[in-house]
Amino acid sequence: MKGHARDRRERSASAGPARMNTGGLEAIYLAHRPELLRFLRARGAGDAAEDLLQELWLKASTGLSGPIQDPLSYLYRAANNLMIDRARAEASAAKRGRDWTDVTTGLSEASDAPSAERALLAREQLIEAQRTLAALGDRTEEIFRRFRVDGVPQKRIAAEQGISINTVEKHLQRAYRALVALRRRTEAAESGAEIEGLQP
Repeated sequence: MKGHARDRRERSASAGPARMNTGGLEAIYLAHRPELLRFLRARGAGDAAEDLLQELWLKASTGLSGPIQDPLSYLYRAANNLMIDRARAEASAAKRGRDWTDVTTGLSEASDAPSAERALLAREQLIEAQRTLAALGDRTEEIFRRFRVDGVPQKRIAAEQGISINTVEKHLQRAYRALVALRRRTEAAESGAEIEGLQP
């Protein structure tokens, strides 16, 4: 009997590092939380490091399909992936911001008319932009306003609307595409008017 027990222990020891379930992962997470926090800050998380660490745990613990072999490495990989996703999201947001600036400045600066006429033209273009957004539906318009006008983060908008961040992104992209198309139509119309004005 003792020989059988020893054989089982030897087989277990030779099987390699122990695999851990979610409970074991949580123990490793809690024990190494300060190091993981420093890891995120060192990669540029800044003041958002605490929130990101919480998000890391939620993703790491809910994404498990079974036990894992090296839980600490798993957590560091998850933290690194989270920072990569965050960098991509920030780059995407910055691009949208540039697109929006191009759209709005392009609409308001498209004319060399006197200031009173330019102000009237800008108001008309703003109304047209509002109509364009309204035509996309209430949810797209609301998400766009919350993000671009109120400055609310996408994660919070997603929570408010009960949708995923990816869905928020899709609504924002839809709004930007519509506004870029509006700007192109405006520029084309003004170019056509200038050509007509030059004809004898």
